[in-house]
Amino acid sequence: MVFAHPYFLLLLLAVPALAWWEWQRARRRPASLFFSDTSAAETVAPTLWVRLRHLPAVLRLLALTLGILAFARPQVRDIVVERTAEGIDIVMVLDLSTSMKAEDFRPNRFEAAKDVAARFVDGRVSDRIGLIVFAAQAYTQAPLTLDYDFLKEMLRSVQMGLIEDGTAIGTALATATARLRDSEAESKVIILLTDGQNNRGEVDPATAADVAEALGVKIYAIGVGSEGRDAFGRRIPDRMRQILPQSAQIDEEMLTTVAEKTGGRYFRATDREALAAIYDEISDLETTEVQETSYLDVDERFALFLWPAFGLLLLEVLLSTTRLRRVP
Repeated sequence: MVFAHPYFLLLLLAVPALAWWEWQRARRRPASLFFSDTSAAETVAPTLWVRLRHLPAVLRLLALTLGILAFARPQVRDIVVERTAEGIDIVMVLDLSTSMKAEDFRPNRFEAAKDVAARFVDGRVSDRIGLIVFAAQAYTQAPLTLDYDFLKEMLRSVQMGLIEDGTAIGTALATATARLRDSEAESKVIILLTDGQNNRGEVDPATAADVAEALGVKIYAIGVGSEGRDAFGRRIPDRMRQILPQSAQIDEEMLTTVAEKTGGRYFRATDREALAAIYDEISDLETTEVQETSYLDVDERFALFLWPAFGLLLLEVLLSTTRLRRVP
């Protein structure tokens, strides 16, 4: 048995002092009744209740002792040390091009991608995760971090229209790879989400994939967009909403080549549920354990001391107000 809060045990040092003080007070307590002659009572043997006159004080001290032990939280537990591996460094790369406003996902591709990515972050434990966003250019929204609350706040704050429109997939992959260049993690991963073709930037996706492969970075690519024609919403002057169909422009061949070159995979998400399933699959593919000491089968034993302490206090009060009551 061990104590979760052993510093409470220091209070036990006060129990002997209280016992001595109680004994001294009983010895010096003045008589309550006075008789002119007590010689007739000298031959009478004391009754059991007379012999037990100090019992309330003893019960009170015992209750205090048990209460202190209960507050120290006695426990019985087994300690298990798990052997584990290092965490994974993950960079999420999110497309901010205009086509991400398409409403074949609810409420649109962009918002659905952010929500599903946030849920993916919630499912990780010991992995550092960063966020790269891109359109015609790419920039780091959040560096690699274990502060998942900060990361999700950065993810929620991402807005479209802040970068010149376009789809610089190669530049985005190069930026993400640079973030992982100095990583010492056992596994380094990029999760690229896009709905378009590479049409901007100075770095070709194939070149970025070569660099990622050389640095041991694995790329998972996700193409988002329903099969056939995508739906876009637009306001026209009379404030009516107009739905404009447009053919999907995902370069699946390029994304497949980039992913497989680095040992990753390409996925196609045609709706929000499929996108969530893809992130779950990636999470299962990239698993890691956490180095930690776990306390298993913890059994709290404070009740074994606390309830007897209450019982002793109750008995002390009962005796002090009935058979062992002092007058006055």
